[in-house]
Amino acid sequence: MSIASKEERLKRYAEQGWKEQLSQYVNTLERLKEFINVTPEEEEAIETLHTKWGTTPYYAALMDPDNPECPIRRQVVPCVKEKENSYGMEDYLIYKENRATGEKRPDSIARQYTDRIAFTITDVCANYCRHCFRKEVVLDQKLELRFDIDEGFEWIREHTEIRDVLVTGGDPFMLTDDKIEHVITKLREIPHVEMIRIGTRTPIVMPQRIDEGLKKVLGGYHDVPIWINTQCNHPREITEYTSRAVYDLLSCGVNVGNQAVLLKGINDDVETFRELHQKLLRVRIRPYYVFYCEAAPGIDHFRTTVEKGAELIRDALRGHTTGLAQPMYVIATNIGKIPLMPDYYIVDKNEKEYTLRNYKGETTTLPNIT
Repeated sequence: MSIASKEERLKRYAEQGWKEQLSQYVNTLERLKEFINVTPEEEEAIETLHTKWGTTPYYAALMDPDNPECPIRRQVVPCVKEKENSYGMEDYLIYKENRATGEKRPDSIARQYTDRIAFTITDVCANYCRHCFRKEVVLDQKLELRFDIDEGFEWIREHTEIRDVLVTGGDPFMLTDDKIEHVITKLREIPHVEMIRIGTRTPIVMPQRIDEGLKKVLGGYHDVPIWINTQCNHPREITEYTSRAVYDLLSCGVNVGNQAVLLKGINDDVETFRELHQKLLRVRIRPYYVFYCEAAPGIDHFRTTVEKGAELIRDALRGHTTGLAQPMYVIATNIGKIPLMPDYYIVDKNEKEYTLRNYKGETTTLPNIT
């Protein structure tokens, strides 16, 4: 496939409406072969793994048709390595989302903090990421949960300590405008809810979703603001169409951040990591988190060493680009997010002073205030 034809195909799909994208969804082997030259290993995984997979034609058009190591392709196409599980935890979501604790909550409510919760309203996605930490529910469907939205509203209403609600899934923007508006309206009616966050990959995998109807739902001045975090893991995922979608969200008064996942062979080298975070800023997405790959089962092949993320921030970002491009490197756990950033910069300390080192290896001193 020539570069010109790839660009033409991407443009054609980008100009479609989001419902048309879903009507042409890429989730069969035959459909996938329209976009890439499927390898025998990929075909084996598709035919033997009992897992949900698929993506939009727009996102499929970004895949390299001839390279199975393509960073976008690896996030979409199942892999036989998903059968391996040396480090993943069985029943991971039961542990991670504290579902086995004494607190009685609806299936739609996950909790690690006192004043904020994750409110899961769907298990449907625009792109079924192979590294998903919620794969037991979304991809493998081994854990059956009942996402009753009304039960969730009632629980949040009864728990007055909850001031911050993360609406998640699946992908909340896979719902219709009416349903999204219903969720937002009901949350804003709860007096103690001060902010609403929404997690969605649609600006990356289906930017057409940010259309006039959705902008009307999200827009306007409100006392309870909406914040959106998306997930972009490689600079190749960022297109002019993503840029336009993000601009439209910002024009509605909705800020957009990024929560990347550190993925082996996809974004764990200095050049790619730096380009990703610089390019995010160029399209007005603020880097927020880089997550270490969680302990979900079947994603060992995506994991780096724990230290890798901190090393990348040190070697690719700190001092090499604006501080706006520097996310926090964390691991999400059942007791909340824990930063994984060692102190690389204080290299010595005595009673008189600290010795500090910058990204170039140069040193300076700072008085030790006792």
